[in-house]
Amino acid sequence: MICMYVIRLDDASDYNNLSNWNRMEKILNSYSIKPIVGVIPNNQDSSMVKVYKKNNDFWKKVKQWQKSGWIIAMHGYDHVYITDDGGINPIQKRSEFAGVSLKKQEDKIKNGIEIFKSNGIIPDVFFAPSHTFDENTLLALKKNSDIRIISDTIANNIYFENDFYFLPQQSGRVRKLPFKFVTFCYHPNTMCDSDFNELENFIKENRNKFNGLDIKNLTKRNKNILDKFLSLLYFARRK
Repeated sequence: MICMYVIRLDDASDYNNLSNWNRMEKILNSYSIKPIVGVIPNNQDSSMVKVYKKNNDFWKKVKQWQKSGWIIAMHGYDHVYITDDGGINPIQKRSEFAGVSLKKQEDKIKNGIEIFKSNGIIPDVFFAPSHTFDENTLLALKKNSDIRIISDTIANNIYFENDFYFLPQQSGRVRKLPFKFVTFCYHPNTMCDSDFNELENFIKENRNKFNGLDIKNLTKRNKNILDKFLSLLYFARRK
């Protein structure tokens, strides 16, 4: 079975642990790996805003990432949790989007896209803080953006549903998993030395499985029985 690995980086914003992000960028560039990077357009999360110094050159960095081939994602709007709803991907019981009215979600998406555009960036992917979103999120994206790719949910491979491509996201660290498509989700702001070392060692051993993702040529594959079984098993175990 051919396996493809993808690195996803969460919580990029103008309030960042800059040294950690620079370290992550150096590692990925060393192996020519192009990650999906989730940018918070209007970060109001106190766990970042009150901890990290504001980087006034942040959007210049985002443009550099995109120019170098990194896939830019819209990671919510303000990253502030306002419900305890897990939505259709209940990895956590907290959300910026799940359980929120369609009107409010439309405002979040519309305002977030405007911030990206004002900085010369068009995001290709969406993923919500804590992985939690609902049907209204998809409707808001359809109406207020050109984004039709979601990085989230549990499945064996990329699939197409409700006019969106879903890139499964199954792990918060690198490890060998028996799936055709695997996304490893990292939060550079809070990573420690051992996290970076584990990541780089894994990349060295599995370099040939990275960088096969071409978001411009995704296949419209329906969910199959295996995808549904993996999702049911995952959430049953989480309970």
